[in-house]
Formats: sequence, structure tokens, C-alpha cells
Amino acid sequence: MPDTAQAVAEAPAQTQPDAGDSKAKAQSVDFPEALEVGTGKATGSIDILLDMTIPVTVTIGQTQIPIRRLLQLGPGSVVKLEKGVDVPMDLFMRDTKFATGNVVVVDGKFAVKIKQILGLGELKPEEKK
Repeated sequence: MPDTAQAVAEAPAQTQPDAGDSKAKAQSVDFPEALEVGTGKATGSIDILLDMTIPVTVTIGQTQIPIRRLLQLGPGSVVKLEKGVDVPMDLFMRDTKFATGNVVVVDGKFAVKIKQILGLGELKPEEKK
């Protein structure tokens, strides 16, 4: 590493072209040979990636309501969604739909039972965000 720093320090200073000069002059630069530090193989594994988490969002439905109605919402108000109760929910990783499933309850908490894992070929263009 010190060889690299020294080689950079010894490189001739490049001059900035004048603002009025319409053509910049190219100069050749000699770079020092890089030292091979390890073998070509990866020393780790993909285990670090497999242990990472990514947010998953389940969309149960959506609707559009006028702002007047939105401002009238309060405790006890009901907002009707467009999706029927028999239609599977959509699962997203980031902004990409990757699966569908049905809402279930496990240990008193909502869960999703996967019905279908989608491939990119199965997605509609608006679902590929």
C-alpha cells in the first residue's frame, strides 16, 4: 500500500486547461502495477446475505375517497376497500410484488398463508415498479 501512495505522490501534476481553451489536451498516465492480495476465490460465503432481513409488506386492499370524506373520518368510521374478502392479498418486497396469500391468524396475530410465489414473467407491468 505505501508503494501506491508514493507512486501517486510522484505522479506529475496535471495542469487545468484554460477556460478559454476549447480543446483539452489528453495526457498519458502510468499507473503502478497492482499487487495481488489473495486468490481469486471469495473467502466468505453468501451466509451473510442469507441472514439479512428485508421488509415485506402485505396489501389487503386500497380505495380512493374524496378529501371531504377523509376529513370526516374518526373513531368508528369504516373505510370500504375495493378488494373482496375471497381475493388473495398481495405481498411486496420493497416495491415488487412477489407473492399472493390469504390472511390467517396465528397465536393471536395476523399472518399470511402463501398461496402463490410469482415469477417476473407472471407480473403485470404495473406490479414490477
